[in-house]
Amino acid sequence: MAGGRPGEPEGVVDLRRLGLMSGGAAHADVPVALHQVVLGGQQYTPVPADLEARLDVSGAGAGLGLRLRFAVDLTGPCPRCLADAVVHVDVDARDFQTSGRDDVDEPDPDLDCEYLGGPSRQELDVAAWARDCVVEAVPMSIFCRDDCRGICATCGADLNASQCDCVDDTTDPRWAALGELAERLREDGGGDG
Repeated sequence: MAGGRPGEPEGVVDLRRLGLMSGGAAHADVPVALHQVVLGGQQYTPVPADLEARLDVSGAGAGLGLRLRFAVDLTGPCPRCLADAVVHVDVDARDFQTSGRDDVDEPDPDLDCEYLGGPSRQELDVAAWARDCVVEAVPMSIFCRDDCRGICATCGADLNASQCDCVDDTTDPRWAALGELAERLREDGGGDG
């Protein structure tokens, strides 16, 4: 019952083929090919890239309830130290499509599933829905470990492996005047009036 039938693109399900009756439910395992995700200019690869997503569809008088479930890992560079990083993503997404809205030119994002298309809005683009679910579920940064210390900005040493010998001279030059004032106060006996 999945995409890939003659004339049906991969990752697209024609919901009419599920034989869903009003008040009934159906499911399909849909083959989906996920592509690399770019976060902060870095590419993260889905593992597995080709997976089967579980699609559950339930019909009611008001419309269709849609549920998509799958799991995938994303692998790529840690933004702090550039070592390999992996994040596991469990997707359990739900959407809804109201019935009896064929006369409406523009779908209502609150009432209509944006992944349904075709002449009678019965072709569900599971691949696009899966891709968007992965992007929404990924954290802002994927670290190799929670306490990653990164690399030294001066010498490039991996601070997770060892401490480097660079001198920390990161004093903001705008504080120099206060530093000079503190030095004069120390020379004058601590500023005791």
